[in-house]
Amino acid sequence: MVRTEISLFLGNVPGELAKLTAMLEEAGVNIDALTIQDASEYVQTLFKARGKSLKRVAHAASYGSIKKDSADHALIRLLVENTDKVIDLLSQKGYLFDILPVIAIEIENRPGSLAKITRKFGEEGININYVYGSAIAGSQKALFVFSPEDIEMAARIFNEPDQQS
Repeated sequence: MVRTEISLFLGNVPGELAKLTAMLEEAGVNIDALTIQDASEYVQTLFKARGKSLKRVAHAASYGSIKKDSADHALIRLLVENTDKVIDLLSQKGYLFDILPVIAIEIENRPGSLAKITRKFGEEGININYVYGSAIAGSQKALFVFSPEDIEMAARIFNEPDQQS
């Protein structure tokens, strides 16, 4: 199913994630999925992609400085149960964030389930930009979040009832 992922930058220092999650707790918002990475890798990838298209976001001399500064931040990607509420909260608190449609698929927690889903992406010629997910040992289900290059095609394919398990 298509969901809205929120990507935001947090300071890469102790306690920042605790502040964010406490804010969501106080608002009564549950987090369905979350991943964190050092923002410098994300920024470097962004600059490489923009460089290929010749649409640079900064002068070439600035790249090193921006990459160094981005290491001081973490890129958080999350799915929440009430996206609009969280967007309002983040806006009110001055967070830097973006939203992106993703495909969130609940799969059986057994060998081969993820292979079946990723195989389908490949068969349909849909590249996966990134994926994250998890299951609790012994749990029947797992949740995986995919960021495909072609969200519309992926949405058509994975909204078919027999494609989600």
